[in-house]
Amino acid sequence: MQRIRFTLAIAAVMVATSLQTDMFAQTNDDHSLETLVLFDGSSLDHFRGYQQEKIGSGWKIVDDTLMFDGTGGGDIITKQKFVDFELSFDWKVDPGANSGVMYRVTTGDSAPYLSGPEYQILDDSKHGDGGNLLTSAASLYGLYQPENKQLKPAGQWNSGKIVVRGNRVEHWLNGDRVVSAEIGSPDWKQRVADSKFKDWKKFAASPSGHICLQDHGDRVWFRNIRIKSPK
Repeated sequence: MQRIRFTLAIAAVMVATSLQTDMFAQTNDDHSLETLVLFDGSSLDHFRGYQQEKIGSGWKIVDDTLMFDGTGGGDIITKQKFVDFELSFDWKVDPGANSGVMYRVTTGDSAPYLSGPEYQILDDSKHGDGGNLLTSAASLYGLYQPENKQLKPAGQWNSGKIVVRGNRVEHWLNGDRVVSAEIGSPDWKQRVADSKFKDWKKFAASPSGHICLQDHGDRVWFRNIRIKSPK
């Protein structure tokens, strides 16, 4: 009986561990993925402005981090488009600050959020959006709330990850998967229909697009921005 219980316990641990493995780890090996360092602490060569090529003056490299100082400058996007990817990054914010990372963003609109779903960057404790789980830190903004997240307070670094494969999307925070969704599924369509995105025809409609870092008028820092994508 003890051996059976021990075996079952080991099996449970293995199942739990597998459930916390992202989609890329399940379906790709290191030889099929290419890693691109989008920000290494010294250069913004992989980015441009969303509305114009030039990056606004509010984006600065300070102590090997990418800092947005809150004074304006507009959203910035990667020069390259991505289809399937695993984006990892560290982030921290000022008390009460708000920002975001959007993905599969297309150009030509007045704002990137008209096309790109958003990984919310936020100080939950002092910003009003933190009171609604659907708009709290690490949420798929306005649609899917994070589950069982362990958020570090303003001023401390958090580790974020966005995994997109086909229509499947995952948000990770500090090593834990907190959001799992499928774009275009019945559940997704219902949530969009019940949200402010319902009339946004280009929202989450493109199979590829840019990564976007948001200018929300607050101070935010990023570092170690890397993306893995199929070769």
